[in-house]
Amino acid sequence: MYADMNGIYIALGANLPSVHGAPRETLEAALAALAKRGVAILQRSSWWRSAPQPASAQPDFINGAAEIATALAPRDLLSLLHQVEADFGRVRGERWAARVLDIDLLDYRGIRTDEEGICLPHPRLQDRLFVLLPLQEIAPAWRHPVSGETLDDLLYRANPLKINKL
Repeated sequence: MYADMNGIYIALGANLPSVHGAPRETLEAALAALAKRGVAILQRSSWWRSAPQPASAQPDFINGAAEIATALAPRDLLSLLHQVEADFGRVRGERWAARVLDIDLLDYRGIRTDEEGICLPHPRLQDRLFVLLPLQEIAPAWRHPVSGETLDDLLYRANPLKINKL
């Protein structure tokens, strides 16, 4: 059904408990919630623990990435991701604040756009080890849609961060 719809990648992260439990349980529940809403989870990375970036006194984050399939257009998918975040108790406010759930649309089949409310690929993915390492697990041949750089090249230049696979 989704054979021609791969190449859509999301990143997930959390560092506060939710009604679903600790951050790791929240992320598992978020993937299940997406599946219930018709988004196929094709593959997913391990979970990774990382220090907050930029550095702060908030708890460590649990992060991961997934390749998904959906018939939704990019803007509609992003709206769905934001709805799932809200359903889990995410309140958008201060940038880089602690959160119960964060789901970012990283890449949608290489589409490049910078329109009101949506920017693809995600504008900061190349700087974030907590995104690049999980993405490398599930899509080692992925290339940045704008620069054409490989994950190895991006990982070499990404901001240093204390991070480990769980």
